[in-house]
Order: sequence, then C-alpha cells, then structure tokens
Amino acid sequence: MSESPETRSLVSASSQLNLTDIDAIDDKEFDIPQVDTPPTLESILNEPEDEDEPFVLEDTSLLNIESLDTHSCETSSLASSDSGDRTHMKRRKRLAESNSTVHGSVLRHSILKGISAQIVSAADKVDAGLPTAVTVSNVIAVGTSHGLALVFDPNQALRLCLGSTAVGAQYGAVSALSINNDCTRLLCGFAKGQITMWDLANGKLLRTITDAHPPGTAILHIKFTDDPTLAICNDSGGSVFELAFRRVMGMRTCESRCLFSGSKGEVCCIEPLHAKKELRDHPIAQYCLLAMASLTKILVIGLKPSLKVWMTFPYGKMDPASVPLLAWHFVAVQKEINPMLVFCRGDAVHFLLVKKEESGAIHVSKSRQLHLHYDLISLTWINSRTLVLLDSAEKLHVIDRPSQEELDNVDIAEVELIYNSSHFKSLATGGNVSQALALVGEKACYQSVCSYGGQIVYLGTKSVHVMTLRNWRERVDHLLKQERFLEALSLAWSFHEGTARAVVGLFGDPNKRKGVVADKMTEILFQYADRSLKKCPEQGKIQVMEQHFQDMVPVMVDYCLLLQRTDLLFNQIYSKLGENSVAKGVFLECLEPYILSDRLTGLAPHVMKDLLVHFQDNGMMDSIEACIVHLDITSLDIQQVVQMCWEHHLHDAMIYVYNSGMNDYINPMEKLLQVISPLLRAGKSLSDEKVTMGNKLLVYISCCLAGRAYPLGDIPEDLVPLVKNQVFEFLVRLHSVEAAPDEEVYPSIRTLLHFDTREFLNVLALTFEDFKNDKQALEYQQRIVDILLQVMVDNSDFTPSQVGCLFTFLARQLSKPDNTLFVNRKLFDQVLEFLCSPDDDSRHTERQQVLLELLHAGGVVQFEEKRLISLAEKAEFYQICEFMYEKKHLYDKIIYCYLKDPLRKGEVFNYIHNILSIPGYSPEEKQSVWDEAMEHLKELVSIDPSKAADLVAIHFADEIRNIIDKLEEDYLLFQFLKCLLDPREGSQNQRLLRLNPDLYELYIELLCRFSPAQVTEFLQTSEHYRMEEAVQITRKHNLHEPLSYLLEKKGDVHGAFLVLLETLKHNLSLLTDGNEAVSNELDPMRSVEISLEETIALCQRCSNCLNQQQREALWFPLLETMMSPQKLLKTTACQHTSESLKQMTMQVLSSMTGFIALPSIIQRILQDPVYGRGKLSEIQGLILGMLETFSYEQDPVYGRGKLSEIQGLILGMLETFSYEQTLLETTTSLLNHDLHWSLSHLRAAVSKGLHPRLDHCSICLQHYRRKLEADDEIIIFSCGHLYHCQCLQSKECGVQGEGPPGWSCYKCTSSSKGGWPGERAVAEVRRGRTTSLAQIKVTSVHNTTFGDARGRKLLSDLALDPQQTQAFDQLRCIYRGPSRLAILTELSHSRGSEKPSLLNPTQPSSGSIFHSENFQLKLSPPPLMEE
Repeated sequence: MSESPETRSLVSASSQLNLTDIDAIDDKEFDIPQVDTPPTLESILNEPEDEDEPFVLEDTSLLNIESLDTHSCETSSLASSDSGDRTHMKRRKRLAESNSTVHGSVLRHSILKGISAQIVSAADKVDAGLPTAVTVSNVIAVGTSHGLALVFDPNQALRLCLGSTAVGAQYGAVSALSINNDCTRLLCGFAKGQITMWDLANGKLLRTITDAHPPGTAILHIKFTDDPTLAICNDSGGSVFELAFRRVMGMRTCESRCLFSGSKGEVCCIEPLHAKKELRDHPIAQYCLLAMASLTKILVIGLKPSLKVWMTFPYGKMDPASVPLLAWHFVAVQKEINPMLVFCRGDAVHFLLVKKEESGAIHVSKSRQLHLHYDLISLTWINSRTLVLLDSAEKLHVIDRPSQEELDNVDIAEVELIYNSSHFKSLATGGNVSQALALVGEKACYQSVCSYGGQIVYLGTKSVHVMTLRNWRERVDHLLKQERFLEALSLAWSFHEGTARAVVGLFGDPNKRKGVVADKMTEILFQYADRSLKKCPEQGKIQVMEQHFQDMVPVMVDYCLLLQRTDLLFNQIYSKLGENSVAKGVFLECLEPYILSDRLTGLAPHVMKDLLVHFQDNGMMDSIEACIVHLDITSLDIQQVVQMCWEHHLHDAMIYVYNSGMNDYINPMEKLLQVISPLLRAGKSLSDEKVTMGNKLLVYISCCLAGRAYPLGDIPEDLVPLVKNQVFEFLVRLHSVEAAPDEEVYPSIRTLLHFDTREFLNVLALTFEDFKNDKQALEYQQRIVDILLQVMVDNSDFTPSQVGCLFTFLARQLSKPDNTLFVNRKLFDQVLEFLCSPDDDSRHTERQQVLLELLHAGGVVQFEEKRLISLAEKAEFYQICEFMYEKKHLYDKIIYCYLKDPLRKGEVFNYIHNILSIPGYSPEEKQSVWDEAMEHLKELVSIDPSKAADLVAIHFADEIRNIIDKLEEDYLLFQFLKCLLDPREGSQNQRLLRLNPDLYELYIELLCRFSPAQVTEFLQTSEHYRMEEAVQITRKHNLHEPLSYLLEKKGDVHGAFLVLLETLKHNLSLLTDGNEAVSNELDPMRSVEISLEETIALCQRCSNCLNQQQREALWFPLLETMMSPQKLLKTTACQHTSESLKQMTMQVLSSMTGFIALPSIIQRILQDPVYGRGKLSEIQGLILGMLETFSYEQDPVYGRGKLSEIQGLILGMLETFSYEQTLLETTTSLLNHDLHWSLSHLRAAVSKGLHPRLDHCSICLQHYRRKLEADDEIIIFSCGHLYHCQCLQSKECGVQGEGPPGWSCYKCTSSSKGGWPGERAVAEVRRGRTTSLAQIKVTSVHNTTFGDARGRKLLSDLALDPQQTQAFDQLRCIYRGPSRLAILTELSHSRGSEKPSLLNPTQPSSGSIFHSENFQLKLSPPPLMEE
C-alpha cells in the first residue's frame, strides 16, 4: 500500500562526502597566533570586556549534503515573486548576457498536517496545553505547556504520550527537549527546574532529576552529547551543568557538575558538537566540544578528557536585547573535514574553523564575517554550504556561506512561532532572573527551531512546519509554473555551468550533470517557443508583433548556441517559428549579431537561403555582406551569392567567395579594375562608391601580398607563395586579358597609380619589407620599379606630386642597407630639374614639399650638393636650402632662408633663440648667428615687434641703444619700444632689462604721437619715467588727461583739476556752439560726459584729503561750469541738450553732497545769477536731486517751466500734513462718540426703575405701608432689597463722603466679613463704589405736599450720588483697560499740568499707559451693553 504524501519520511538519507568537489583553500588564510596555555574559566570570567576584533574575509568550501523531501505545500518565497523582487522586470532582458543571478525559490515550505492536527486535538481533548518545545531525530517530540511530551514516528503517527497533566501541574511546562544519537532516550526539562529521562522504546520513565541545579530556576536548554551517558543543561540562572548518567547495581543515578556559574555572567545558549556516524572517529570528536554563549562572550570548552577552555571571544558593542545564537557543522577545507562554529548576536555573523594540530592542541581560527541589515533570532545550518537565518520580523533568509549571497527569503509570520520568553523570565518559579536575561528572552525561540538531516522544523502555536531545500529540478519547475521562462533558463544554465548556489539533486561527474541539465533546458526551450507563438498578439500593428518576437526569439538562439545545439535551433525551433512570418523574419535578423561575433559560423542550407532572401527583400545588403564573410563557405550557394554580390556591389563578400570557395585571388582584382579603369583613363572624377571600391582593391592587393585573407583571417600557408606570384604577375602584366587596341602598356599599375599614387606605393613598400632572401621576389621588385619609372617619368599625365612620391619611394628603398634595387642616377637629376624648374610657377609649394620629402627619405645621396643648392635658390625652395645649410652647419644662412620664405617668417625667432640658447653648438656658430640676427634686426622688428622685443631682451640687451639708432622709422621704433617696455603687453622684459628713464620718456613721446589714448594707462602701470619730463611731454602734446594724472600724482591737485576743468569747458563750448566739425571722433555730448566723469572722479579722490575751503574750491567751480551753459540753451531745439545738462548737473550735486554741506550748496545755487531772475522753477531739478540723496521718496514730474515743477516737494509736505490731520480728526471723533455713548448708557441705567423682591422691609419685616398716616421714606436698592428710611438710620447704614450723603444696603454689607457695615460702606464709597448698582429714594404715596417738595429738592440737589458713581465704574469696567475718556483726559492734562494723572503719576513706580509695551489705541466701536 502506497503512503500518502503526508506520511512520507521526515528523515534524510545518509550524507555523502564528495571530496573531489571541494575547492582548494590555503590553510594560511585561517592561521592566527597559537595560544600555548589556554585560559581557564575563572580567568575568562574575570577578564575585562574587549572590543570586537576585525575578521578577515576568507572563503571556504563546505560539504554538500543531500536530504529527502517531505510533503510540500507550494509556497513562493519573496525573492522568487514579482512583488518581492524589484528587479524582476529588468531580468526580462536577455538574462544570458547579463550579470544578474537568478536563484528561484530555494526553500520548500511543508506543513506536517498530521502532527499539527494531533497537537490541536491533544490540547482540546486531554488538556495537553499549547506546544512549547520540539526536537527531531528519527522521531519528532513535542513538549506542551501542561507537562506532556508527545512523540511522533516518521509517518506522523502519535507513538508515545509521556507524562501526565498531574505531573505537569507539579513540574510546569516542558521548556527543553533532547534526543540522543541512537534515538533511545528523551530528556525533558521543565519550567520549574525538574529533568526527566524517558525510554523511547517503551515510554518508560527512567529518571527524575530534581537536584542537578539550584532550585527555583527553569531549564532553558538540555542537550545530549555524542556520549549517551553525558548531557548538558542550562538553567535560567545562567549556569551550565554537566549531567553524567550512571547505572550501578541496577540503580540509575545522575551526577551533576557545574561548568559555568551564572553569577559571573549568565549563559543563555549552549550547543555541543555532534558528529555523524561517519565522522565519529574524527580527531576532534574525542574532546566533546561545547560552545556556550553568555551575555558578553562566546566560549568553546572541551569536556574530555578533562575540562579545558579552547577559545573565548567577546561580542563587542551590540544591542542588549539581541539573542545570542550558536550552530555547529562539519565543513571541508583542503580535503580535510573539520567543524565550523557559527555564532551571532544582533546583525553580525561570525565563523570559526576548529581543527586539531599535530601537537594535539585544538586550533581555532577566525574565518569570514557576515554583516546583515536585520537582527537574528535563529541561526541554523541546512547543509555545509547553506545557512537559514530567521530575523526578528519572522522572515527566513537563505544565505550561501562561501559567497555570502542571499538566495531566498520567506515570510513565516503565519507559522505563529512559539517563543520561550516565560522560561527565560522563570515565571513558573517567581521570576527570579536578571533583567539582562529577561530582556534577551523576549525574542528567544531556541526550543521552537530544530534541524536534522537537511531539514529545519519550526514549531507554531497550532502547527509544525518543515523547511527543506528544493532540488534543482523543482526550482526550475517552480519558475516554469509561474511562466517565468527567462529566469528558469538562466537558473538552469547556472546549474549547467556549476555556478548555482544551494544545489541539490545533481550527482555524478560534471559531463553527466551537464547532460541532464541540457535535456531540461531543451524541454524549456520547446515550451518557450510554443509560448512565444501562443502569446503573440493576433491583432494590432506589425511593430507590436515584431517587438514581441524581438524580446523572445534572441533568448532561444542564445541558449541554443550556449548548449551548442544548432540542430535544435535550425530544425525544431525554426520550424515552429516559421509558422509565423513575423517570427520567421525576426529569427533570421537576430542571427546577424551571432554571425558577426563568430558564435555562429555555419547555417543550415534552408536557413541560409531564407536568410539571403529575407535580407535582400528588406534592402539589408550591408548586413548580407557582413554575414557572408563570417560564414563557412560550405554553407553558401556560391552561384547565388556571387550573382547577388555583383548585382548589389557587395565587393567584400564577392572577394571572400572567390577566395574561400574557388581559391581564385586574381579574378576579383580584374573585375574591380575593369570598373574604375575606364573612368581614370578618361580623366573623369570618381564617385564615392567608385573611390570606396578602389580603396578596397588596394587593401585587397596589400592583404594578398602580405599573406592575409580579405577582409579577415589568413590565407592558408600552402597557398601564400602561389598567391603572391599570381598578384605580381597580374601587376606586371603588359596588357589585360581582353585588351583594347589602344590600351597602354602595364594597365594594372597605370590604373592604380592614377587612382592613388601614394597609397599604391605604400602597398608596394610594405610588400618589399618582407623580401629578403626570396630571389624570385627580388626579381619582381626590380621589375616593378623599372615599370614604375617607365610609366611615370616623362609622362605629363602625372603631377609633380605623384612623380615626387615615386622618387621618394625609390629613395627610401635605395637608402636601405640591404638594398638590391638599381636606379639610374640620371633619373634623379632629371626629376630634380623637373621639380626645380624656375619657369614653372605652378604648384610651387607642392614641388618643394615633394623634393623635401625625397631628401628626407635618403635621396640626398643621389644629388650633387652644390647643384642642388643652386637650383633650390633659383626656385626659391627655401626649405630645401635650410635642409642643405643645416647639413653643412651654415646656421647663419638659415636665417636668410627664414626671412625670405613668406610662409615661415614668424619661425625665425624661435630658430635664433634655440641656436643661441640650446647647448650643442660651437661658439663660432652661435656668434655667426648672433651677427646675422643683429644685421637683420630691423627686418625682424618689422615682421613681429613682440617676438623681436623678447629676443632682444634675452640675447641683445647690451645693444638696445644701437638697435634704436638702426630703427629710423618712428612708428617702427614705437612698436618695438611698446613691446619692450609696456607691461600691458604681457612682456616680462622689464625684469630682464635695466634701462635708463630717457628710454621710457622716449616711448612716452612716441605714445603721445601715435596712441594718445593709451598714455594715461601706461603712466599708471609704469614707474620708470621722471615726473617733470613726463609733465613737459604731455603738456607739449596738449594731452589733458595724462597731464592731470601726472599733476595729481605730483601733489598738485588744483592744477590737475584746472586741466580737467579746461577740457570740460572746451567740450561744453563745442556742445553749445553746435560746432561738431571740430571733433570727429566722439559725439559732443559724449565728450562732455566723459570729461565730467573724469573731473568728478578726481574731486572725489582728493576731497578726503582736503579741508572744507579746498573742497569748495574744487566742487563749486565744477558746478558753476555745468550750470553756466544752460542759460544759453533757451530755444525749443536745444531742449534735449538742456535736459541732458540738467541731468549731469544733478550728477555733480549728488556727488558733491558727500563732501560739501547741503545748506552751502543750496545757498550757492540760489545766489547764482542764472537763477536770480525770479524763475525759481528752474532749480527744482537740482533741489530734487539733493533731496533724493537724503532718501526723500518723491515723484519728480517736472512742470516744464511752471510753478508746478516743485510740486513733488510741496505735495510730499501736504500729504504728511493731511495724514496727521486725518489721524487727529478720527481720534477726536472716536473719543467724542465714546463719551456720548458712556453718558447715555449711564443716564439710562440711573433713571431705570427698580423692582423690589419683597413687599416688606428687610430690617423690621413689616409691610412698607405699616404707618399709613406717617410720612415715611422707602429706599430700594438695585439688589432688590427694600427698607424704611428710619430702619436704615437705626442700623447706621448712611454713608458720608465728599459728595452728598448716600445709603448702603444693610443685608448686602452685613453679609460681607470684616468691619462694621457703616465703616465698610464708607470705605467702599471712598474707593468709588458701593455694594449695589443704583440707589433710589422714594416716598410713600401718603406723603404730604411738603414731603413731595422736599423730595424733589433732594433729588435735584443730588447730581451723581455714590450709587451712580458705582454704576459708572461698572460701565467702565466693560473695557478691558483704560477707557477712551480716560485716555482723552490724560492727553488733555499731559501738556503743562503737573497734577497726578495717568500721564503724570505721583509714584515713581507707576508709569503712563503710553509707556506700556502693550498699549494700543483701539479704534473699534464700543461694545453693546445688555439692557
């Protein structure tokens, strides 16, 4: 009977060690200094905390371990889904050519449904409680919160239920579980500290241990070692104990030994090293290593043969809430298998390699360090190369340890992982743990995660989950189910090449593996081809369909070529794609880049035929040509290709087919020559296409003669001599095959020479380089030279340049030491006569260049030197003369050559400088050059004065006087001195020269004559002239600006001012007279502006150093000068000039206000006779200008001669007055309204009738009409109380104040505490208020007439009694601050009154309300008062 998927085995098969796959790693990379004496536990606990030591990033290869699979519920990891991988869309582009790596879904998430259902059922039916711990071996044991241990077999059937709920109530929850190696014993640790041992064969309780550790602490960890009689436990006190099980005389006992005391640092994680059966004989296994993680350190100790500490490592800085994690695994390093410990706390994972040295000591070396961006709560090996990390957000991360690359991540929040926080806090025993351990326990899940045989079990609140690695085929199929074919192909190719990570399921030798993967990739390619056709949009633009196939077809081609399966590509896949015409075209076009890169060198005949037809139909002839020359000739239809090449002028392809297919190297040359030869013979110009063809012919001939194939590759070695001979025979052929009667001899060479003489001779020169001992080749060489001479010499068809190229080529060949050519020397003389013919002025530069090139190539030995120089001088070949003079060391004559050569005159300066400066020339040679240069110095200055000046300053400094004498022309002397002396020219000659001032004065004299505008600038930059002489020179030439500068520099400010003022007056006179013919350079108005700016600048510079009188002596004459011409400009035609002068006058006023007092300026303006004729409006512009200087913001709209011209100033004053007047009127209106409102409301309140609460007196309690016959006054207060006047008098409620007598309410005043009522009422009146709002005196209706009169008189006498004053105070309090009436009163009393008031307080401490920072004049309307 077959097993269901849920009952499949959870146990992995035996691990296989394949040492042939282990990468070589140098052990030296792991070496650290050996510790001779390992530290003790006591020394470790007492040592200070060290900083974290840096790790060296190393790489090791780990052991590959396979495991069987459990039933899988398909869960897609985040890294393999589109939503989790942000680069998914980018991977759609040709993954085979990209550097991105695809891993797919690495983890398979399985749920143990049978165990999960029974855990939930046990909790409901037998009150087993929630699961708390899990451990896995050949069975799975799950501990519960009510003290039970449920044991399941590999088929998920419940095998044993250990313990009872009664025992659970006594011991607490199961907090830790452990199964020994042979799966016969189960250790259970409990939350209250007890430990039990069970026999897994029969479920019998073997031991109950209650004294192995201090009472009152929970068991956090309990672990069997490889020794079945030895276990380790760790309690919530942070201590670690060794449990040794014994059986003596049938009695089972347990001996406990403390390995680590929690009082010196709590241990919260322990991990003994377990070795599989095949590694039980490993040298390290005998030490029974134990790793412990405390809150501060990692320790590795050996339990056997005696307790010994082998390593300690501090964490360094970390988060105190992070969980310490440990995990062991055996890895292979250089074909040696040794254990590796990985530990972590926080976000840094460390790797330690442990091995035994020959001396017997254990050596621990630090390997690489992995930095993460998340905090870990679980760390587990799934095989020797792969770790599975669980972060605090309950996400699994699959890490490849050698590369530190994250392969996958899966969210397991749905698992609802069990945490061991209650045990770390020891809640079952009262919570007596340290705060640090309790903080770590918040995220502790040690007992919820267990690994065995390549599987990791995670315990949830209601389920058990298993994580395993998918095998390679499952990973590929998982991508295919999601139709992610590109990633599936990329992943499969990584399996094929052996670059994939976490590979499971590939065995055997590499070739066998590649074959298995290749078959899978072939299957995927078929599916991909079907999908590309199925997903093609049936409707829409053709461009959309093309884009669809352009994204998919190249992938198929690429992977078929990678797999070297062209048969698959050109048969099955091409057949499928051929069903769609668009797909077929895209397929054929995408072959081009693979052909050009030589990845595809041959095509199937039917594909090649379709390719040529498709490219030809689409006009892609260049692509056809490029592909043909890269393809194997055997895959081509030669006849078809040759015909197509001739039709479409595909010369490269044609040459390739002839050469490779028919070994014919001459026929292409003949065909190409037949195309260009007629045009060249007729003297017609060639089109671009024909020029390209001729260039290809030259390159083709060069390749054939050099033994290289055209356009790429090499000619077979056995054909190279034959091809060379054929090409030479073709070139020296007397006539072509089908020669016309009028054909000239040697048509091939003649055509090539006419096409490009220089390049054809270069081809021959390159060919001649390879001719050494080949006798036949040397004969061909001499024969070709003879033919060249015969064709070109005495032939008018060739230009001097072409003939010169020939003889240059010959001169180079003859100058070789192993030359075997013979050329008649008379031919060289003939060429020399031809090139130096003085009667032919055409192509002078070309002929000289050709002859010079011939001489440089070695042809000088072919000529007589004297004759050559003579001919060159006659022909004015100065470069030839220079070449010969230099050869004879006649350097002085070379100067003559430069001076006579119009194209190289400027180079003579560098030549002279180099000869005189560079060592290597004799003194005689330098002196001859110096003398020659001195003789021609005048000519040198005329060529370039600047370079001549530099040359003189360096080499002829002592001869400057003589040079000046030789320069007879004044202007030439001026240019020379300008370059020599003027620093503005950028020359540094002044540093080299120490010249007398008279030279500078001479230059100033010349500067005044030839460039007067630059005199001032030179005077400012130079200091080598004498002041008096310079003043005389400038005065002589009547240059006012430089003269002014000199006078100012001399200290004569007034003299400088007068010079500039005179210039200004002169320009003003030209402007006012209208005589513009006097000055043709500048507009008269512009001349006035420039003169004025210079004069103002002078006055501003000097005013700071002058007193007031001296300043006025400068500024006022300037102002008068600008104002005086304006009286002459009265006509309408001069209006524009007048306005401009006014603006300039304002500029003067604006500038002088900073130095002259404003009253003085205005007084001077008003006293001026120009403005003394009653027209005051004429000065409005001047005054406005001054007012603007003082920041008066005005609008200068001038009134054109009317009184309104000063309206800006007047309107400003009126606006200020109007503003202040409006403000005053508004304030007065508001205060008057406020006063009227207050008095009207006060009157209304005072005259308002009052309604008593009772109809009897509040003192005597009798009706107010108690005595009908007697006159009695009744008093009613605003509070509603009614009194007889006699009753109030008896109670002394009368109030005497400064005004008329008043009354106060008896009840209201007596209810207040402190003082008699009368005294309190007086005090209140003095303070300006009473206890009620108003007080009204009335008489009885039975009063006599006398009483009425007396009452009326009394009312008329009382203007404002205390009650009315109180009412007024109440109204005033409505305003939160002083009333407007009070403010107005204070304003009225503030002027001249010293009485105490708001503005004049009697106490110094009280200030005016206007002195308050918060005072504001509220202009809002007063509030309405409720009636």
